[in-house]
Amino acid sequence: MELAQIRLLVTDFRGCYRFYQDVLGLKPQFEAEDGPYAKFSCDGGSAGIALQGRAQMGQVLGELSAAPAGYRSLVVLRVDDLDSYCAEITARGAVLAHGPAPMTDRMRVAHLKDPEGNLVELQQWLALRAAD
Repeated sequence: MELAQIRLLVTDFRGCYRFYQDVLGLKPQFEAEDGPYAKFSCDGGSAGIALQGRAQMGQVLGELSAAPAGYRSLVVLRVDDLDSYCAEITARGAVLAHGPAPMTDRMRVAHLKDPEGNLVELQQWLALRAAD
C-alpha cells in the first residue's frame, strides 16, 4: 500500500487552488482552477495534495455539511530553508499564524492557513533520526 494523495474538501475551490499554486508554489498536474478537482505535485516525488469541491463529494456520499466545525486537516510540507521559504510566501500574500520557530531540537516549523482554514505546517528538519 502507498499513499496516493491527501485530499482536502473545500468550498472556496478557486481561492484554495490559487493559494496552493500561487502562494505555496506547488505545481498543479493539470489546469483546473474552477474545479471540482485538482492535484498538486510536491518536489521529490512525494504524494501530492489534491483539492475536491466539498459540494461534489457531498453529492457522491449523500451527506457532508457545507462547512465543517473546527480544524479537519493539517497539510505538512517539508522545506530545506524555512526562513527563506517563509519570506518568499509572505511576499506572495501568505500570513503566518506561527513561526518560524523551533518545534523540537531537530525541527523548526511555521504554520499558516489556506483560504478554507485548513492548517498548513512547514517543516525544516535540522537533524534526522538515526533510522532516517
